[in-house]
Amino acid sequence: MKQAAYSQDDHKVRIDKWLWAARFFKTRSLASDAVVAGHVDLNGARPKPARDVKTGDMLKIRTDHGLFEVEVLGVSDKRGPAEVARALYAETADSVAKREEAALQKSMEPTFDHPQIKGRPTKKWRRQLHLQER
Repeated sequence: MKQAAYSQDDHKVRIDKWLWAARFFKTRSLASDAVVAGHVDLNGARPKPARDVKTGDMLKIRTDHGLFEVEVLGVSDKRGPAEVARALYAETADSVAKREEAALQKSMEPTFDHPQIKGRPTKKWRRQLHLQER
């Protein structure tokens, strides 16, 4: 008999497997490293990678894409399509607002890279940089 991809009640999954299945991290080892490094909080506590996740748990996940505060709606130990992964959690409204504000702040910051130049700046580009500093 084949086991379901996820269920709501009796299925237990390690937190690193769940983070990978929910597509917060590309690989299980990256998810495990993030948990060990303290980038994941489970119900306000710092878990170990083998800690089980259950429906109703609250997670704070710090990734390169921002800080996510999510409630676990389902558990899965298999990585599937993005639609299935999004059904495993619900992000809080406060978390969405904070991430949008952070993205807006980042887009407003000045960038100092030149899209056509790779490596060492040319003399012309250095002049342009010095003009921007004034």
